[in-house]
Amino acid sequence: MIEVTVVLENKSGEPLYLQLYNYFKQEIQSGSIKRGEMLPSKRKLSLHLGISQNTVETAYQQLVAEGYVNSVPRKGIFANEINTDLILKPSKDSSRNSNVFKEESEPYIIDFSHGKIALEHFPFTSWRRLTLQSLYEEQSSFFLNGDIQGELPLREEIAKYVYHSRGVKCSPEQIILGAGTQYLMGLLTMMIGRDAIFSMEDPGYHRTREAFKDQGVNLIPIPLDEDGISMKYLYDSKAQITYVTPSHQFPMGMVMPITRRMELLKWAEEKDRYIIEDDYDGEFRYRGKPIPSLQGLDPNGKVVYLGTFSKSLIPSIRINYMVLPETLLKKYLDHFSLYKQTVSRLHQHTLWNFMKEGHWERHLNKMRTVYRKKQQTLISSIKKHLGDHVRMIGDDSGLHVLVSVQNPLSEKELIEKAKEEKVKVYPTSVYYQNLNSYKGPMVLLGFGGLAEHEIEQGILLLKRAWNLY
Repeated sequence: MIEVTVVLENKSGEPLYLQLYNYFKQEIQSGSIKRGEMLPSKRKLSLHLGISQNTVETAYQQLVAEGYVNSVPRKGIFANEINTDLILKPSKDSSRNSNVFKEESEPYIIDFSHGKIALEHFPFTSWRRLTLQSLYEEQSSFFLNGDIQGELPLREEIAKYVYHSRGVKCSPEQIILGAGTQYLMGLLTMMIGRDAIFSMEDPGYHRTREAFKDQGVNLIPIPLDEDGISMKYLYDSKAQITYVTPSHQFPMGMVMPITRRMELLKWAEEKDRYIIEDDYDGEFRYRGKPIPSLQGLDPNGKVVYLGTFSKSLIPSIRINYMVLPETLLKKYLDHFSLYKQTVSRLHQHTLWNFMKEGHWERHLNKMRTVYRKKQQTLISSIKKHLGDHVRMIGDDSGLHVLVSVQNPLSEKELIEKAKEEKVKVYPTSVYYQNLNSYKGPMVLLGFGGLAEHEIEQGILLLKRAWNLY
């Protein structure tokens, strides 16, 4: 086992787990830690460095996810072989090439990514115990193919959860699990038929838009108004299918009111049309009571409901699900039952135990509190430090807000100026299919993966970067 000489800085502003992760990454990349060498156990390293085991666990999980190490159950964590020829290194002539690969040597201090979550609050101990329990219970069966729709006990737990939390009315038989929204969208497109006219919100989630395009469908962008997708443009489009994010429109953030939801359901009822409702982060609403899902309001079987555990649990688990109305379920069973399940049975069984034992509900309640505090910190920091120079958009729910900056800088310039201060912010123009509708400049600020002090630090750096005094 290797000796660790890392020095962690509590006052650096960078999370301890990230400092530890960067130390091991650099040691493996440089060859100081060689292939097959075992890293210290989480207990020993936490005692040695005087930090919590959760901090070590989070750093190790990130190393595992990126392939730098391999976790062998009941043995330990071992370094993998890295092709160092593919790793960008600064030039030896540092005086002549001081800016070459600057991002590798000088990483971002603050990353306002909307895809990151608060990993430090993930219940590693419970999840690890349940994973090992899943391996021991009927161990051999999990090495074989399971139910094509996903394991029935998990689908039963999901059906109970979505009914009580989101008002979704379904049986476990209507639920299909899949590894990611894009996979499920591809399967759904084939069920509905590629000759149908599809539509989606504009702006809207760009990965869904690309999934539709990869299926070769006719996709029509529908602009938004203050309540969400525009019904006038939707009717004019002659679309038969529409994709919406009513609980927290991505990326603009508005919550579709009940009147617009009823109008949308009426549109679907009038002809043989379907609504695809993506409830990607409906668990996190900070003002008022949650509005029931479209699917729960639909008496005619015209809504396909999509849900995910990526935002509320961990992104890498890759467990998404869709609830099919009876008409599409019949098509699935008749024509698509040859498609094998894409989610690991081990992860399915672990998640089932996690939900059955009540860990899921406790974790979700905890994360609502955590994210509410982070969101309040972001909003108060923006108001305090940026004031009237910016306008916030979509701050009622979810894990991100949009910021419209009132200065002459373009979106690209805002991002580049922020980068100079080592702060990463994200464009919103990528979510528009029709760029003529883009009302920039706007940037997206996610806050799920940042500590509260990092959020305020990031806003202060943006104030300096954008010269908002």
